[in-house]
Amino acid sequence: MANQNSTEVARIATRMAISNRDEEEILKESYFKQGVKVTAVNVGGNINESIHKILERALVASKRNNLIRDEHLHEGAVIGATRDALMQVSNRANAQNVGGKIGIARKGEHISVCIFLSIGLLHLDEVVIGIGHRSLPE
Repeated sequence: MANQNSTEVARIATRMAISNRDEEEILKESYFKQGVKVTAVNVGGNINESIHKILERALVASKRNNLIRDEHLHEGAVIGATRDALMQVSNRANAQNVGGKIGIARKGEHISVCIFLSIGLLHLDEVVIGIGHRSLPE
């Protein structure tokens, strides 16, 4: 991917969020070769009670996989993008049990966070997806 822009980074974050564990490892290697830093982390539970954990997991995964530095500006970018993604899914998932994955991608000054969730509703499973983006210095 020659010229990474915010749209391409958002697509990559989405692919990470919808991947299974085996695909995730293959994607990590492929994107690493292209100079894109990626990570993914599973989340679950009651959405209203899990917001803090979702934010925390996105931040920890970003630091652990070197997508961001341990700096206020970088941490704020991840938290802000994650909150944007949460706002997009929270209305449909309100007070429901959810399970899914957060995908995060960074290339240059662009970082995107995608949240892909399955909402348990009796025997019917609903799906919802949200995405957030921030720009931050390299």
